[in-house]
Amino acid sequence: MLQHAQRHYNEDDYFAVEASSGVKHEFYQGEIFAMAGASLAHNHLSANVLTLLRGAVRPQGGSAFGSDLRVKTPDGLFTYPDVMVMCGAVALTRDRPDTVTNPCVIVEVLSEATRDYDRGEKFILYQAIPTLREYLLIEQDRVHLEHWRRQPSNSQFELLGRIGKKLAVEAVEHEGEERSPTGKTELARQCSQISKEGLTAH
Repeated sequence: MLQHAQRHYNEDDYFAVEASSGVKHEFYQGEIFAMAGASLAHNHLSANVLTLLRGAVRPQGGSAFGSDLRVKTPDGLFTYPDVMVMCGAVALTRDRPDTVTNPCVIVEVLSEATRDYDRGEKFILYQAIPTLREYLLIEQDRVHLEHWRRQPSNSQFELLGRIGKKLAVEAVEHEGEERSPTGKTELARQCSQISKEGLTAH
């Protein structure tokens, strides 16, 4: 979040600002925040992840979207994740075609400006989304990926691992996908390579 509002706004004000601006904004607790533009590396990594997850979920009837699609959390944050996966029908808010409420996977590519926010306050707000099962954080300037998963026993998110381990995204795996001798799926192997590919392809 970069630029604080000077007065209290409501959702209609926010959508009016969005409709008249070429810059994306977040909205939370009556304030509108301009979002920072993304670097070339950021865009490349986001595109790689989107391509991977879109291909993985399509056979199961799921869908994956990039940062042009907005999400609303139960606590009222409106924002644009880098990548979202819906594991079924897409649920929209207020009949808006550009704002969803039911992602099962969210991916954020980190930057100096957003790293603490994506790991902190934003992650807390994301955790209130009942359908969210997986949260991935990818560094854009070094090979580093964090994978968080909601635990069914207590609904809390647990850090499963960082880059260097093969991270299985259970929410988007093919049910009939062939597993390797180590028990990991091809999708898991590809997820563990996203950060490396992004760094070497630009």
